Amino acid sequence: MSRSQASLPAGRCLPGRLAGGARVVLRLAAMAWTTVALYLVLVTGRLVLRANRRRADAWALAVFRRWARWLGRIAGMRTEVAGRPPRTPFLLVSNHLSYVDILLLGGASGGVFVAKREIASWPVIGHLCRAVGTVFIDRDAKRDLVRVSEQVQGALADGRAVVLFPEATTSDGSGLLPFRPSLLQVAAADGLPVHWAVMRYATPPAQRPASRAGCWTGGAALVPPALRLLALPRFSARLSFGDAPLADGDRKRLADRLRDAMGQRLATMADEG
Repeated sequence: MSRSQASLPAGRCLPGRLAGGARVVLRLAAMAWTTVALYLVLVTGRLVLRANRRRADAWALAVFRRWARWLGRIAGMRTEVAGRPPRTPFLLVSNHLSYVDILLLGGASGGVFVAKREIASWPVIGHLCRAVGTVFIDRDAKRDLVRVSEQVQGALADGRAVVLFPEATTSDGSGLLPFRPSLLQVAAADGLPVHWAVMRYATPPAQRPASRAGCWTGGAALVPPALRLLALPRFSARLSFGDAPLADGDRKRLADRLRDAMGQRLATMADEG
């Protein structure tokens, strides 16, 4: 720090804060405009194609994928993808770090997500998620797994892709939380191959680390971390798809095998920086 900077009273060094605040406002405005515009495109397309459900669903997912990519760019996300997304239909599991994961995975794979039911009530976003076939789950009700399993089976039977987070909550990115085998019951019961991917985020030097700016855990409120992330000039997102899917008739064994494979890849990504 220079002598002139050190002599400024506390609270006077505001240019960086103002820049960060202005960045947040501009990005939120751009996100809102983009979301509303693409939502209107989505609704119009579904009305035109309402006589053909498969084409209407394909249109909705194409719009959702474009929305995810655009919002990721607006948020300052610079994406690096290793490996190839599986061909539709597929069941994909991934680690879960933040709601930015939806933008990263949605833009890369275009799958239908299994998400917590609270998202369904969010303004605009909730309706958008319902429009593209998001499967909402009540994590506090075990019997809701039967309904969710049936919806996942239906989506796969319709030739769609399904993405779920077996940790069932977010982590700080330092490792993997225990997997909930119940979410893999559909794959185990039907002998379905399960594809997998892992994600990591990184922030520029001298900025908040990704574990504080991009990830949030322990039931923390969504808004403060989201604002911290949007205040960054940019951040990088690395997405690595597994080389081959895994299958097992026992859901607990399947969960362990997936977690081992994903953990090894995550450790390799961490070593690579």
